Amino acid sequence: MEIKTRRATERDLERINALLYQVAMVHHIGRPDLFKAGEKKYTDEQLIEILHDDDRPIFAAVDENDVMQGYAFCVMQKSGGGVLTDIKTLYIDDICVDEAQRGKHIGTKVYQAAIEYAKEQGCHNVTLNVWECNPPAMAFYKSLGMKPYKTGMEVIL
Repeated sequence: MEIKTRRATERDLERINALLYQVAMVHHIGRPDLFKAGEKKYTDEQLIEILHDDDRPIFAAVDENDVMQGYAFCVMQKSGGGVLTDIKTLYIDDICVDEAQRGKHIGTKVYQAAIEYAKEQGCHNVTLNVWECNPPAMAFYKSLGMKPYKTGMEVIL
C-alpha cells in the first residue's frame, strides 16, 4: 500500500469520524473513569470549522485510492511572557492510524508531515500528550525521538 500525506478536507469527514471513534475507545478502555464509550470528540460542524482553520491543521495519511488511513490533528500555539521565552509550538492533539493498518509506518508518515509543517512555520518545537494507559502510543512516540518534557500526576479520590 502506497501512503501519501496531505491536508484533510471535508471529503474525509466519514473517515475522520471512524478514526476518532477508534481513539475514543482506546481511551475509554484505558480510563473508563474519564472517557465515555463511543462519544464523539467533535460534531461534524466543529470538524468542518477545524478543517478550514490554518491554525488547526489536520494531516491525512491516504492510500492509493485517497482513503484516509490515519491522521494528525494539530494546533498552532504561541507562548511566552513571565519567565517563559516567546516560542511558536505545533501541538499534536491527536494521532490515529486505522487499527487494521497499524504497523505499516502510516503513523510515522503523518507525524513526519506534521514535523515538516512545523519547520515551514518556524516552530521551535512539536509537542503532544500521551496517556499512561496507552503504552503502545508512548513507545511509538519515543521511537520517533520524542522525549518527555513534563509529567502530569494524579491521585484518584
